[in-house]
Amino acid sequence: MQTIADRRVQFGEFAGPLAHGASFFDWQLISTQEVAAAFDYSFAEILADGGIPYAPVVVSTSVERYPRIGDVVSVETVPRRVGDSSVELVYEVNDGDGNRLATARMIHVTIGPDGAALALPEDVRAAFADACVDRDPSVGPAREPNGEDETGALASFSSSFEIRSPHIEGAELAYFEEYPRFADVALERHLEERGTSLDELRGESEPYRIRDWRWEFKTPVHFETTLRVDCDVLEVTDERIRIAHELSSDGRTNIEGVTEYGCFDRSGAPVAFDEAMLEPFRT
Repeated sequence: MQTIADRRVQFGEFAGPLAHGASFFDWQLISTQEVAAAFDYSFAEILADGGIPYAPVVVSTSVERYPRIGDVVSVETVPRRVGDSSVELVYEVNDGDGNRLATARMIHVTIGPDGAALALPEDVRAAFADACVDRDPSVGPAREPNGEDETGALASFSSSFEIRSPHIEGAELAYFEEYPRFADVALERHLEERGTSLDELRGESEPYRIRDWRWEFKTPVHFETTLRVDCDVLEVTDERIRIAHELSSDGRTNIEGVTEYGCFDRSGAPVAFDEAMLEPFRT
């Protein structure tokens, strides 16, 4: 089903001339709410019962091109697989000409007030099962790194963030869209510690845009906690910077996964990093 139709990318969704990487997370969340309403198991109904609706368990996404100012996006969302308490959705993000911008896969569960995953209502599960499509896109990081590049060891860095009201949503948890923003801020702080900045490295290209990622969500991040973002660089090449992320609070891992950052030109198409952009990620 079409969950977003010809949405013009808005000013607040940009970082520079291209859409922010967190916007893809936001479009996924908007689309999930549309699907939930269409299958009569809405976010509002679940929240009213004290639950956490359609919490992400595993998110994998690949970006082929970043939208520019003036672009429109549409999202097609379909169920791929359904279980007793989970549903996997495929999201296909296209531009106004029907060209693919990004593809995502997300496994969702609904969490009850006691913290356990709730079984889908039987009629909802049956409706999802009837609507499932045979679609198996390959998205997210595709290969294992070797742990170092041709110059040797790679960097590690971390940052911490207080989860305050601007970062939370209706369930009093950190908002889904905020997680890649926290990772981006940690990266930019690392650049500053290495004596440079994102602004200095920009030219005709936009470096350090999330390109392929697979994140596993272990437990929610609650309001008024301190979130720590640990980043271990796994691989540095002309095409990608591959980083292992662990987001944790109160001594527990909340999210862990692998993110590959790319470099994009002002049209939104991927291009190679230059050497100055790669150097801060080597020790």
